[in-house]
Amino acid sequence: MGQKIHPYGFRLGVIYPWKSNWYANRRDYIEALHEDVWIRKHIRARLSRAGISSIDIERKGDQIWVYIRTARPGIVIGRKGAEVDRLRKDVERYTKKRVDVKVEDMNQASSEVRPDTDAALLAQGVAEQLAGRVAFRRAMRRAVQTAMRAGALGVRVACAGRLGGTDMGRKEWYREGRVPLHTLRAKVDFGTAAAKTTFGAIGVKVWVYHGDEVPHREQETERALARAHARAERGERGAKPASARAKAAPKAEPEVAVPEAAAPAEGPVAPPATLPESEVAAPVGPEATTADDAPVAEATDAPEGGEA
Repeated sequence: MGQKIHPYGFRLGVIYPWKSNWYANRRDYIEALHEDVWIRKHIRARLSRAGISSIDIERKGDQIWVYIRTARPGIVIGRKGAEVDRLRKDVERYTKKRVDVKVEDMNQASSEVRPDTDAALLAQGVAEQLAGRVAFRRAMRRAVQTAMRAGALGVRVACAGRLGGTDMGRKEWYREGRVPLHTLRAKVDFGTAAAKTTFGAIGVKVWVYHGDEVPHREQETERALARAHARAERGERGAKPASARAKAAPKAEPEVAVPEAAAPAEGPVAPPATLPESEVAAPVGPEATTADDAPVAEATDAPEGGEA
């Protein structure tokens, strides 16, 4: 219950675009819609082995552009473009309008989804293996491992029908990783295929989760918020309040006057100048008398007229 909505249609207009881009009034709408259905059915039936992932259609006036995304462009183009020309003539004959068929290679580096992670191609691969009498469990596990090894974040494969040739049909599925079907921004690719076996048809469904895609408006909002936060941080760093600057500034220590040392004179250093003995102050106290001062004391105690 509640798990039967198409993952692509559920996200249409949110993260996925339309696969048919054209506008028509009420009178021409039904005719254009049936032409699109016939074009897709005819191309897939004619190129069943070409590994076609999707077919997009654009219209403008009496001109139709058909874009075929395939993993095997050589089969679609044919020798010297013969197969593409045949397809173009078939569509022109049916629609009676000018048609241009363009082939897009999924193996190029610019392609967003590679063949190993495309749900439609994985479903076709499992169906071909079931038609070739490969065990369904082995085919399902191989598809899951191939997609996970190629970079998918989650894969789910389901098969329903007379699995293994049993009398009663049943459904079995394998899953690895996460497949958020209820998340609108989750890029979930979905593909189906039918395997025609000797004991009946077996249906194959594949879901592949490629990650989340943020809508354009939300991306712009997030960028604007990030720029506002960056400007606010730069403003706080550049202009701090006076109280914050006063707290952050270190306290100035009182300056102490330090006598400047005399700079050494250049050239040879002169010997220290000696004072005359008369200007030398005599030492005071008993400890100051030395052996060298004794003769000086005797000379001063002699009478003026006597002999020394």
